[in-house]
Order: sequence, then structure tokens, then C-alpha cells
Amino acid sequence: MQNKELLVDLYSIPGMTEYRLKGLLAAFQHPEAIFQAEKEELTAVPGIVPELAQAITSYQRSAETAARLKTLRTLGVKIIDFLDPEFPENLRNLPHMPPVLFIRGEIKSDDRQAVAVIGTRRPSHYGQRVAERLAAELVRAGLTVVSGLARGIDTCAHRAALTAGGRTIAVLGSGIDVIYPPENRQLAEKIAGFGALVSEFPPGTGPLAMNFPKRNRLISALSRAVIAVEAGEKSGVLSTCSWAREQERPVFAVPGRIDEERSLGTNRLIQQGARLITGIQEVLESLGMSAPAETRQPVEIQSEEKQVLEVVGNDPVHIDELCAATGMPIPELMTLLFQLEVKGLVRQLPGKFFVRT
Repeated sequence: MQNKELLVDLYSIPGMTEYRLKGLLAAFQHPEAIFQAEKEELTAVPGIVPELAQAITSYQRSAETAARLKTLRTLGVKIIDFLDPEFPENLRNLPHMPPVLFIRGEIKSDDRQAVAVIGTRRPSHYGQRVAERLAAELVRAGLTVVSGLARGIDTCAHRAALTAGGRTIAVLGSGIDVIYPPENRQLAEKIAGFGALVSEFPPGTGPLAMNFPKRNRLISALSRAVIAVEAGEKSGVLSTCSWAREQERPVFAVPGRIDEERSLGTNRLIQQGARLITGIQEVLESLGMSAPAETRQPVEIQSEEKQVLEVVGNDPVHIDELCAATGMPIPELMTLLFQLEVKGLVRQLPGKFFVRT
């Protein structure tokens, strides 16, 4: 571990870039050898100017870097470079392969069978429900769910994968020690325990806008296919799908209403050749896999529950509307709605709204 920590030291040197670090690692194989090299040996590497070589040979670890390394140790972060046998195989052929990965949790060999589920940060209730269903079905089929830990669809996909007992990988647009958005810190902890958090950015890096296109290429590269659930015309989801096509990964898109702004991007993806998806069967077929046998027992619904379920639709409906439509008093209606929620048929939203799952 100590040897790999030197990669953080190298990143902390002013003027060090991914390209230059990759060249140094290719030339010297190990971080220690880079620091032990003579200035003339360093400048022989393409991109290493005399000023940078001097900074490397005279480097002294700062208190700030020491503190960040201490944080990485506390979090149990693993640092690997592209020469490491543990470096994910499906990243090795990237034209702009990251020289270093910071991993919290574990990337297993089975995670090569992964599918990305991505979408807008401001999804509709329909989009949330579809993302949750697809992610849950994917993990039940033995696949890992990859996403970007963003608000909205990404969060739904990660949570649904964990709830279904599966594995999920979150690719960050920040340093491994900077969780964004901050409200997903608890979710990030769970992902680290049942999957992995992955970042190519040095510790302490904030969630800068320029980081996310780079993050997007890793999301698609770590996946065998990409599913776009909802996306506007300028959504970063389109960037991920563009990377996926370049990496020869199949792209799937959930169709949406033509007058819905957050479906304009996904509908356009379908126009441009993305495969329309209605369930994971299309994804499994493209990967040469078959769907697992359905083992769930049918849910028993009482007549009163059925009456309520017929009124609850795909769009949120308020308790007052349900009361008027069914003619039931609110206490009885709330009891039936709770029973339907326990059976996984209805979900309560803030403000006493209800929607089908």
C-alpha cells in the first residue's frame, strides 16, 4: 500500500497530468522508481519538462497530502494503476485510459457482467419506477448495476440494486473522499459495502463540471450495455451513450412522452439507433443471456384493496382524490394503502400522494 500511496504524491506535484503520469509509469513501472530517477532520466519521458522533473526530484510530502492519505487509509481506499493486475480489464483498451483508480469497496471478477442504468437528476415518478424495476431485475439476473451516484435516476438505480440483494458500482465525478451530492453519503457507504465506489480523480477533487464527461466514459466502459431511462436534450446521459457507442456497447433507451422535456433526449436516442427497451429481456438477449425463472408467488389482493388499486395509477394521486373516488373514509383508506404498500404494489410520496410501483 505504501508504494501505491506515492501515486497521490505524484498527483500533488504542480504540472502533473494524467498523460504525464501515465508516461512516467510506463517508463519506470513503479512510483518509487519515478522518485528515485535522475532528472535527465525523467526528462527523457515525453511531456516531462525540466521544471516538472526538478519538482519530482526535490519533492517533499506536504501536510495536506499527508492528511489526505490518512483519510484514504481510514476509508480503506485501494489505489491501483493501469499496470496493476487488479486494474479492470474492460478499461485497458480505452483511448484515454485513466492511469490511476481509487476504489472503495471491491470490484469482483463477476462485475465484468455489468449494465449501466443512468438518467436525469430530475426524473418523473414513472422514470423512478422504471429505473428501480430495471435495476432490481438486472441484479436478479446476476448482473451488476453501474451508475454515477447522481441525484435522480442514478440514486434510484443504486438503491434498487442494493434492495434486491445485488451489487452496484458508483463512478464518481469527484475524488473518492468527496461524496456528491452530500445527501448520498449514507448510500455511498452501503455501496462500498456491497459493491464499489470508483474514482479516477485525486483525493480532494471537487465535483467540477469538467470531471463528469470523463466519469461518463468510465460508466460505459465498466458496463456491457447502457440503459438511459430519462434524459433531456442536453443531459449528460447523452454523453455516456456517445461513449458507449464509441466503445461498441449496446445502448438502450426507455421511450417517453413526446411532450415531456425529460424524455426528449431518450426519444432522440431511439431515433438515432438506440434500442427501445420495455424490460431487461432485450438487454439479456443482446448479451447472450437468458432471463432467470420467475419464482415470486402471486400477491393476494382483497376486494377492498383491489378497489383502491384500480384508482391508484402511474401518476401520483392525492389521498383526498382517492377518498372521493372510492367513497371510503380516510382511516380505512390509509389502512388499505398501507397493506398495498407492504405488498409492494403502491408507494407513498411526500404530501400524502400515492402511486403504483
